[in-house]
Amino acid sequence: MQNLNLRMALLDGRYGICRVEGAVGTGADIPDWVDGPFWSATCTQEELSVVCLQELIPDHVLHEGDWRVLKVLGPLSFSLTGILAAISGVLAEAGVSIFSVSTYNTDYILVKHDRLEDAIEALAGRGVEFTR
Repeated sequence: MQNLNLRMALLDGRYGICRVEGAVGTGADIPDWVDGPFWSATCTQEELSVVCLQELIPDHVLHEGDWRVLKVLGPLSFSLTGILAAISGVLAEAGVSIFSVSTYNTDYILVKHDRLEDAIEALAGRGVEFTR
């Protein structure tokens, strides 16, 4: 098995992945409760999905909580191929489900809190160096 030769960091906090009802299409506004050191919003014709600190999510918002965020330390060049596939493959072999978010600079891998140590162990076993 090939080493991944990546560096990753664990972000502080627990995160939620939300589906914001009634906010779809090109004119959707990001809710004012979305904030924090890391958040992401994706709008399609079908939904507005938001990832943010779970402590900020109102009770009435449909969400799945207790996610932790692993950041691939970048920036990563657009010419690189297979980074996300390699990470997700290692985690799939370990039985760890993921939710991924990509930005211009890098990738973020969300794993459930109760599988965090399994994820870190599997990735470290494949050459990923972690900074905390």
